[in-house]
Amino acid sequence: MKYYIMFGPPGAGKGTHAVALRDKYNLCHLSTGELLRAEIAAGTGLGRQAQKLIEGGNLVPDEVVERMIEKRFNSITDVEGFLLDGFPRTLGQANDLDKMLAARGDSVTAVISLMIPDEMVHQRIRRRAAIEGRADDASDVVIQNRINTYHAQTEPLIDYYKKQGKYFEVQADADTIEENRARVLDLMAKINK
Repeated sequence: MKYYIMFGPPGAGKGTHAVALRDKYNLCHLSTGELLRAEIAAGTGLGRQAQKLIEGGNLVPDEVVERMIEKRFNSITDVEGFLLDGFPRTLGQANDLDKMLAARGDSVTAVISLMIPDEMVHQRIRRRAAIEGRADDASDVVIQNRINTYHAQTEPLIDYYKKQGKYFEVQADADTIEENRARVLDLMAKINK
């Protein structure tokens, strides 16, 4: 089983390009946001626990998200691997993922990092907010806070995975989704040689 991580700042195109990789390589795309929404909608124990935390204005703790991911690892078998989107976001989560996979006799296969400059993050998130009506994404203060959080908490994962020889970057700053998708698919083909 292969385990890939989609990595990059908000608005880099992780969800957009994960779909292409999922389809081409028969992967299960695990978006932590979608997992949380699905568990809440299904009314599972994990979902009820997450909903209570979210309604109280709290973040869902790592162990709850990790149990949701592990549940999918254990229940989905008709794929070549998994593509994690939105996890891990911190060094603690990366360590937990390594332990989870080691217990299965596996490890992270590769990290695909979509690189875009901060100003492009602002542009893309503002555009997405306008198209999808996501008011929470329309504020420059909120966008900058998300960028700052990414730099402070998630960027340290670059060195973590570089040391393991599993980190691969692609410039996702082209003008079109198609060009960026071609770059991502090209990188994935090189990783899988």
